[in-house]
Amino acid sequence: MEVNKRKKTKKKDDKVAISNEKKNKNIKTVTLTVNFIIVAGVAYHVYTDVFHIPTLPAVDLDVWWGPNNTKLSQDTAVRPFRIVFSDAMQEQLVKKFDHHRRSEKHKSFDDTAWTYGVHSSAREQIFSFWQYKYKIKERERFFNQFQHFKTNVQGLDLHFMRVRPEVENVKILPIILLHGWPSSFREFYDVAPLLTTQRSDYDFVFEVIVPSLPGFGFSQGAVRPGLGPFQVAIVMRNLMNRLGFNKYYVHGGDFGHVIGSIMATLFPNEVIGFHSNMPLTLGKPAVFGRVLGAVWPTFVDAHHWQRMYPLKEKIEFLIEETGYSHLQGTKPDTIGIALNESPVGLATYIFDKIMIYTDANNKYLEDGGMAKYYNDTMTDLIDNVMVYWVSESITTSMRIYKELSNVELTLEQIPTSVPTWFLCLKNEPFYNPEIFLRWKYPNLIDTTYDDFGGHFAALERPQELADDVFYGVNLFKKLGL
Repeated sequence: MEVNKRKKTKKKDDKVAISNEKKNKNIKTVTLTVNFIIVAGVAYHVYTDVFHIPTLPAVDLDVWWGPNNTKLSQDTAVRPFRIVFSDAMQEQLVKKFDHHRRSEKHKSFDDTAWTYGVHSSAREQIFSFWQYKYKIKERERFFNQFQHFKTNVQGLDLHFMRVRPEVENVKILPIILLHGWPSSFREFYDVAPLLTTQRSDYDFVFEVIVPSLPGFGFSQGAVRPGLGPFQVAIVMRNLMNRLGFNKYYVHGGDFGHVIGSIMATLFPNEVIGFHSNMPLTLGKPAVFGRVLGAVWPTFVDAHHWQRMYPLKEKIEFLIEETGYSHLQGTKPDTIGIALNESPVGLATYIFDKIMIYTDANNKYLEDGGMAKYYNDTMTDLIDNVMVYWVSESITTSMRIYKELSNVELTLEQIPTSVPTWFLCLKNEPFYNPEIFLRWKYPNLIDTTYDDFGGHFAALERPQELADDVFYGVNLFKKLGL
């Protein structure tokens, strides 16, 4: 009896154990299923969020950026314009220079180069060249070698340079060249003649339009907030239409890239092709891809991964070198007051960004790389500063950072169907590989990779930039695009 009792107890215990094991398996199965559903749900949410294509923002072609009382009296004529360096401006500049020359100077630390900003020895080099070697009247004649005009678009008097080719029996293609900050229309002075000169291996040439962006140089700034890159793109499109161009090419760098890309996205039936020397997209796929690519950089970009990785090093560089954008994106008018008071202060502020974005290693050179990259073209750099000084436009130019909004990020998520070509220079700090660019530009025909050059291609490498524009547009035409 006792043995049978023990057997029955054991069978009961076995049944309980089996039952518990089944329950545990069921719990694990349910848990795994729930976890899988959660992970799948999160993955789907991330996927749809990253790859979701939003609706194109509404486009109002007639937003008025000038004084309201000018609406009824708008003059839409295209008027000749001449750049003048007045005697009064020159006298003021001499007084400012004299004050700087006599003032006590604060010296930079020894052996810090430009790691604390522009070195004091470089500052004095810039000042000395501007004061003693820069020939103002000669430069005024240089500026006016091309035809300049103004016309009122959406309430703003816009300045632009127009360079027409002198050719016969050759197709002429219109192209608008868009600058960024802290450059100006001046950076295209060496590019424009190259684009308007006939080449034996091409059956076309360009007619070049180079505007000053609203608030930059000799173009009027908005009288109310809101004129960000999205709205500037509309203004630039309206300018081209005003000049009689309903089909045209666009090239841009820096903010010119952002504005040109938006023009191509909003007006694909007008923009025939888009060329840029800033291979950048801020679309979510590219941002996520950049982070994930840090695990396997050569998978993302087999040949040029060093331009984007190590990620930590690149992020540290951008954090250190983009502080100006936060300042200008929050209080542009404050820093504008300081820069408008001092020509040397304005020059050093602008030089700092141009030299570091030309080559990040320039920060370790006492002269910031000026002798290496711009020894023969210091005059060109001062010309660019003069555009801001004479027009007193540094404040209104910096406001474009303040006017950046979600609409620009939304547009980064919308594919641009226009045929596109990128020039990728070695030292471009805002670099994306083709695999990322194609998410934003599905009709990216190709990219050119050069083992030289930096962010300001038109200023530093005008010949190579012009060559690449010709090459890219020629391929667009051959492909029937």
